[in-house]
Amino acid sequence: MGRFGLTLLLGAAILAALVLVSTIYGTTSIPVSETFTAIMRGTGIDDGEMSPMHRIVFDLRLPRALFAAVIGAGLGIVGVVLQTTTRNDLADPFLFGLSSGAAAGAVFVITVTGDVLGFWTLPLAAFCGGLVASGVVLALVHGLRTSAPEKLILAGLAVSFLFSAITNYLIFAGDNRAAHSVIFWMLGGLGLARWETFPLVCVGLILILTYSLYRSRWLDALLTGDLTAATLGVPVQGLRFSMFFTAALATAVFVSVAGVIGFVGLMVPHIARGIAGPLHSHLVPTAAIVGAALLTGSDILSRLLLAPQELPVGIVTTSIGSVFVFLLLFRTARNQR
Repeated sequence: MGRFGLTLLLGAAILAALVLVSTIYGTTSIPVSETFTAIMRGTGIDDGEMSPMHRIVFDLRLPRALFAAVIGAGLGIVGVVLQTTTRNDLADPFLFGLSSGAAAGAVFVITVTGDVLGFWTLPLAAFCGGLVASGVVLALVHGLRTSAPEKLILAGLAVSFLFSAITNYLIFAGDNRAAHSVIFWMLGGLGLARWETFPLVCVGLILILTYSLYRSRWLDALLTGDLTAATLGVPVQGLRFSMFFTAALATAVFVSVAGVIGFVGLMVPHIARGIAGPLHSHLVPTAAIVGAALLTGSDILSRLLLAPQELPVGIVTTSIGSVFVFLLLFRTARNQR
């Protein structure tokens, strides 16, 4: 096993430990033995009776920990893809209006229509909002007849501001009693983590992971510039559109169940490049593990910092992200001296 394999193995071990800690600790700590018993009984390995404590572990904490790992991994890969295709080190899913559109869809449901489709109403509305936002961005870029990275970023910013304004209007004009739910959802949270929606987030992760690995050589070529990539046979415009659409689809899935969780897609690519280097065959799986560990650890902090109250996980990731950006700026300024 090479160095890269050992690195992935170590990262997977750290992630598994974080998932276990997330399952054990909360407002009430549950012994490790009871945690494993709950998992075995919930999965049918042990046919014993499930106690209320076991239900807490298997129906609430375990899916939440797995959601954090899967969504963190997906957002990390999305950040890698967007930073490569736009050649912008500060690009992340929230720069392109993807999360703003999903937030607008969710807030519309919360403040206007209510749960007309039951449990699936909020995820479906957020997913549709994210797809609409990505469609508007792609339509704007297509109308400009260019795939230049700066035009994609400007279109994304315009759409992000537009959907943020729509969201703020819905909050102001909607039912004031729903304001707390709206704010908590917009700041990100894993309270909707349920086994019923777990396959949905897995599909989002598999989509962005497989496609980015499939196009890893083309993404490597983009690092050399559009002209060089084109001479190597890379359809630059088509690749940029397809990668953006895939990233938009995956982001819409993640935001539809976890809300707006900021800075994960921005931080993870930088950390992963420091570990695995710039080539995407190594960078993408490394970003997946780093993103999963980052969001799982952040979720643990969000539940313990103000226990028994739960802090929105987006506040934790944004706080870490702001410090990370400051450090990134200082390092860049020092290297330019």
